[in-house]
Amino acid sequence: MQIILVSRARKLPKTLDLADRRLRWKLLSMLTLAVLGCVGLGVALALTVASPRDRALGEIHDLQQQIQQQNGQLGGVRQDAQRGLDALAIKLGQLQAQSTRLNALGERLAQVGKLDDGEFNFDQQPPVGGIEDVGGSAYALPQALDSSINQLAGQFDIQQAQLSALQSLLLDAKIESNLKPTGMPVPGYISSYFGVRADPFDGRSARHTGIDIATPIGTPVHAVAEGMVTFAGVRSGYGNVIEIDHGNGYMTRYAHNSALEVRPGQHVQVGDVVADAGSTGRSTGSHVHFEVWYDGRVVNPLAFVRNHR
Repeated sequence: MQIILVSRARKLPKTLDLADRRLRWKLLSMLTLAVLGCVGLGVALALTVASPRDRALGEIHDLQQQIQQQNGQLGGVRQDAQRGLDALAIKLGQLQAQSTRLNALGERLAQVGKLDDGEFNFDQQPPVGGIEDVGGSAYALPQALDSSINQLAGQFDIQQAQLSALQSLLLDAKIESNLKPTGMPVPGYISSYFGVRADPFDGRSARHTGIDIATPIGTPVHAVAEGMVTFAGVRSGYGNVIEIDHGNGYMTRYAHNSALEVRPGQHVQVGDVVADAGSTGRSTGSHVHFEVWYDGRVVNPLAFVRNHR
């Protein structure tokens, strides 16, 4: 089989002999190349048509990765915020405990200092006020809150130190007050005062070293100050006697008792019963002879019995 190719430019026609084996291979190669070119063109056309969808899918995948990263960052922020809230909660709990201690300390100081009822009410918040500041930033609230809590904690520390010092002073004053003779050892009236008087038995002028407080026999005799019993027994003229050393230069003596309720070496508090009133010794009737000594010298007890603790 032969194929004759005729040119329009009046050239000689070309004859292609399909029986030639080389020619057949050339034609087959050209046909293969044409087919491959068509296939490639189709693939390129298909990729060109499908590329927007693939790009969209790729962008969606990228957005999903960004969202996952943002979720991770958000989780970290939440954890940081939770840790901050936990720290603030711990600080708040500490401040509440410290406030409770301050309230208890304030109530004790109010009792020790004998303040009027309602002058300091530790069960209510102190009244405060001020204009509203709307210029603040919500973003700065946690930092401002943390700073305020730290400042308040510092103020609490200072106030607690001051109140503790005040408490120590008041307690020291209370201890000192308890060691100072104050008040009457028994209820009754003063039947004989301190100083020179006529002796009730012989009428001569004599020095009376205490005061006599008339009271029924058996009336409890109370210690007028805290101290240590140094003598409990009988002394000439005094009958049954109790003597108490208060450790600050003061000593008190209670005489003419019908019975003694304490022994030497016993520690007594203010108001403890040390004896029962009577008329033992050199006495004309039931009463308590009360003496106050300071630095080894007897002093007039009148100012002490008229004082109040």
